[in-house]
Amino acid sequence: MCFYGHAHSLTHRPSEEQVTSPSSTSPGGLGSPRRSATSIVALCFVVIVFDGYDLVVYGATVPSLLAYEPWALSAAQAGAIGSYALVGMLLGALMSGWLAPRIGARAIVLGSLISFSVLMGLTAIAPNAEIFGLLRFLGGLGLGGVVPTVIALTVEYSPPARRQFHNALMYSGYSVGGMLSALAALALLPEHSFRIMYALGLLPLITIVPLAWRYLPESAAYLARKGHLDKAHALAETYGLTLPDTTTVPATTGSMASVARGPRKIPLLLLVIASFCGLLLVYGVNTWLPNIMRQSGYSLGSSLSFLLVLNLGAIVGALAASRVADRFGSKPVTIVSFLLAVAAILTLGAGLPVVAAMAVVAVAGLGTVGTQILVNGYVATYFDDHERTAALGLSLGLGRLGAIFGPILGGWIASSALGVAWNFYAFAAFAAVGCLAVALVTRRESALPHHAVTDSAQSATPIPR
Repeated sequence: MCFYGHAHSLTHRPSEEQVTSPSSTSPGGLGSPRRSATSIVALCFVVIVFDGYDLVVYGATVPSLLAYEPWALSAAQAGAIGSYALVGMLLGALMSGWLAPRIGARAIVLGSLISFSVLMGLTAIAPNAEIFGLLRFLGGLGLGGVVPTVIALTVEYSPPARRQFHNALMYSGYSVGGMLSALAALALLPEHSFRIMYALGLLPLITIVPLAWRYLPESAAYLARKGHLDKAHALAETYGLTLPDTTTVPATTGSMASVARGPRKIPLLLLVIASFCGLLLVYGVNTWLPNIMRQSGYSLGSSLSFLLVLNLGAIVGALAASRVADRFGSKPVTIVSFLLAVAAILTLGAGLPVVAAMAVVAVAGLGTVGTQILVNGYVATYFDDHERTAALGLSLGLGRLGAIFGPILGGWIASSALGVAWNFYAFAAFAAVGCLAVALVTRRESALPHHAVTDSAQSATPIPR
């Protein structure tokens, strides 16, 4: 039920409302954008809300799964199952980077949405832990495919001076989904089985899929590279894009192999390491935070509330940090965000009162989920339009190894004799490694403050008609 088998059938020509001829422009005349990126950011935001819910729901249900007597799961087994969806996401992200230059972004987004929604519904009726884990893996294929694709679309259609902010605004949907998962757990788990939490994952089929089918445009850069210049220029007119001259770009450029072997292979490797550490923090902390806080002496209700506060802190922190990144560049802001993760995670091990611990968890939200949002935005703005999806596929795909390792690491510590404090030491250490990786990335034009990006974008040569 993976999306790749039917991706071609989902390729859909933009409607007249999405692509119109230049003669039908607004009163501003030729070249006046008739739409902002708001609608695209909003659609991608809702997609990521469901993506965030479907992933964070596992962390919210881990205590219930551990208490479910028919399955008799150990902490180590729960950690392993938590990694299955992330293995699927690794493969899905890599496949999206390979498929994007071939079938376009729309087919990947639509196929991914349908795939992970259906599989979440099937997970709700899994008869045993083995089938449950298999369905989590298969659902991860769609979850992994959608993330780099919507990031690339958001950055492509955003003005250069607001790319980081739009990316953070869109990707804050992950934290909104995490908050909804925590709220649903607080409301439903005391009286209902964990299965109802997974059944809610069917909602995208009747909500966002029809909207995305109708309103989500194809990547203009993809259309231009495929020779559909009229469609590409119509989208450029509609959304106010500046398209580079594709005649100067070799035909092989934009594939994952060409990006991995290209002149920016060392910065790409460092950003993969940063993504590994960021995703390890995101999924390790989201999966095990409720259980870690319970082991630290907090109640179940407080432990689930920490998950809510973590994601709320990620939303507010990432939005504020992204505005600073648009102005001063991604590198220094991402470094500071990783350092905040180190400080906040170590502070959580000090046995703080509930109110103080909530405040520190909010900062940890910026340092974990918020940092990964900044890393994704850094990758998306560091690489050019024709390289962006492949670079994101590699950084998020290979970085998923960290996402896989994070829940396993938490499960191993929980089942060992090391003690709960070692969770904080381990996660803080990986935050420090991520900080160092970003610090070593060399600067280039697209990573500079937004006025430099804007100047370079304005000098780009349009595609010949």
